[in-house]
Amino acid sequence: MSKKIVFMGTPIFAVPILKSLYQNGYFISNVYTQPPQKSQRGQKINKSPIQSMAETLNLEFRTPHSLKDNIEEYNFFQKIEADLAIVVAYGQIIPKEFLKLPKKGFINIHASILPHWRGPAPIQRSIMNLDKETGISIMKISEKLDTGPVSQTYKISLESNLNAVEVAEKLSLIAAEKILDNIDDILDGKAKFVDQDHTKATYAAKINKAEGRINWSQSAKNIIGKINGLYPSPGAFFIYNGERYKILKAEIGNGVGKVGEILSDKLEVACKNNQSLKILEIQRQGKNPQKIGEFMLGSKIKKGFIINNV
Repeated sequence: MSKKIVFMGTPIFAVPILKSLYQNGYFISNVYTQPPQKSQRGQKINKSPIQSMAETLNLEFRTPHSLKDNIEEYNFFQKIEADLAIVVAYGQIIPKEFLKLPKKGFINIHASILPHWRGPAPIQRSIMNLDKETGISIMKISEKLDTGPVSQTYKISLESNLNAVEVAEKLSLIAAEKILDNIDDILDGKAKFVDQDHTKATYAAKINKAEGRINWSQSAKNIIGKINGLYPSPGAFFIYNGERYKILKAEIGNGVGKVGEILSDKLEVACKNNQSLKILEIQRQGKNPQKIGEFMLGSKIKKGFIINNV
């Protein structure tokens, strides 16, 4: 009889991994994902990407608002008699009473090189920190967040022009491939898990929308890290005449001027240390994204203006 796997995930990042397991013949008995969310104006109900994939694959799925103190869900999970649970960006803490239910426990595929960037926003924090590399870690889940022993880590170089969406796509595809190299050993109890060095741990805190505000007194490199790390949401932005402008793509320029000064008709902005930021794509509040040439045709932001940090 095939061994039972429970898959728990929510965003698009988790979809290739679920699909890979299913297509390679692993028995996904149940899928857990976050409940559908109402759109901002409440006109539409948005299913999670994992729910949509579970429906496509005709897999049974569940969408509890919380597992904490949820007796009904605990009893259901217990009756599954799962061999293994695989968690990929599920979005909920797994209560300790659940952790003992699958025969081989809970495995998490985490998008960082643990113990660096434990927590909910590892990809964004890694890019914003200008890290040289990132990766995925296959680990056992313990009671404390992302502290369990690690079986395998797979690394990639972080190119300076990659944004959070592009890095997530790369890591997701790697995870979808590499889980197949590990899952049989995990199910058979042959995989070796090594404790993390907790003294080297860093925490990837949830992104606060206000963090996206650009400080032109920083270096252009740091600002690009913020733009790429926070793409597409909540995004890196500046305020001009009371309106928010989100920068979607930029590169380092060689212009010199006062911090925050517009140096050209192509919206090149002076930064710290005689550097500049050349904005390539931008989105005005309430408008569609635009290439900088198109944007500047109708923009009131002109060469010589100063964009203040406050």
